[in-house]
Amino acid sequence: MRHTPLHDLHERLGARMVEFGGWHMPVQYGPILDEVRCVRERVGLFDLSHMGRLRFTGPDRVLALDRVLTSYVGRIPTDAIRYGLLCREDGNPLDDVLVYKGEDDVFMVVNAANHDRDLAWLRERCEGMDVTIEDQTEELAMLALQGQASQDTLQACVEGLDLSKVGYYRSGFGTLCGMPGVRVSRTGYTGEDGFELYFPAGEAERVWEELTRAGADHGLQPIGLGARDTLRLEAGMPLYGHEIDEEHNPIEAGLSFGVSFHEDKGDWIGRQALQAAKEAPTRVLVGIVTDGKRAPRQGYPIVHGDEVVGQVCSGAVSPTLDKNIGRRTSRSPSPLRGRPWRWTCAASARPAPSPTFPSIHAPVSEHSHAPRRPPLRILPRVGQAGWGHHPDRHHRLRHRRALQRQHR
Repeated sequence: MRHTPLHDLHERLGARMVEFGGWHMPVQYGPILDEVRCVRERVGLFDLSHMGRLRFTGPDRVLALDRVLTSYVGRIPTDAIRYGLLCREDGNPLDDVLVYKGEDDVFMVVNAANHDRDLAWLRERCEGMDVTIEDQTEELAMLALQGQASQDTLQACVEGLDLSKVGYYRSGFGTLCGMPGVRVSRTGYTGEDGFELYFPAGEAERVWEELTRAGADHGLQPIGLGARDTLRLEAGMPLYGHEIDEEHNPIEAGLSFGVSFHEDKGDWIGRQALQAAKEAPTRVLVGIVTDGKRAPRQGYPIVHGDEVVGQVCSGAVSPTLDKNIGRRTSRSPSPLRGRPWRWTCAASARPAPSPTFPSIHAPVSEHSHAPRRPPLRILPRVGQAGWGHHPDRHHRLRHRRALQRQHR
């Protein structure tokens, strides 16, 4: 297994380490539900150095990426970030990625387990074009600060970049812990305000320690992958291998905001298949809330009467709601709207009510840069892959429309 630059530090902190995507990673430092609450209420620090980091340079970099990505790279503003996918011709994704548009390069973050395949696939399809793909996974460390106190914590360690002016899904460069030219982005995988940082791997322990000291008064704690999975599920965010994979396309997973059919983008791998899926989807992804002590888990079948009509993609206990939550696939149109169904596992069958989902409000910090704050989508609405809405005036609908305009 591969190790991040912080592997030994995690072991000194007493983290429980597990294999994840070929890496030895901390799944938890303490109780997972307490770590979730820490991020929701204060601030958490994550080691994400297992994620793949690729840099594209050369005159054809944008043209090449627009041929292989679902998002419209040519229309991404400088210093902006977009979600996109690498798809096969049948429209099913090999991976989902984040794309950072710079003046002279494009930076991409890919999933750890798919890194080697993504890199080989991209190099093969960019062959013959004037573009260079540099793998920076070993060269750069990647950390995330997430939670309402993330801006105050990070600003104490950053010079030359006013974090209050860095909008959601925007990035800039500043001096982090004395290191100039560090990429800082207002992104994350939790539904909370937060930042992701990219800097030389050899400085990882020093930066971790300085961020820990800066966040001590804000209640900062290290957070493992177990809490990260629950946080992203509460926020309605997909995980490759769960909501999307080589058998489930992004349109049916509610990720059409990351797919551009704009005529100026031209043809790209998987376009025709995803256009057909958009016009006639065969499956939908919806959220579920269940009662009882057992949470739904990936792979559990969804049963209506004696018929299996779908399966659970993700599930967890949500400490934010004090309920079990999950996401499931179903045929489109869903046969379960307003009707009883159950999910089953090897031990038992669990009935679930016809899903009706209340909304809860995410706390809003006065320092959280509200006009660009990501919506915290805690609970899904019936028949939709999305979740509830953020309470401030820059609500979820406006956010979704803005993303749709950016991806056309």
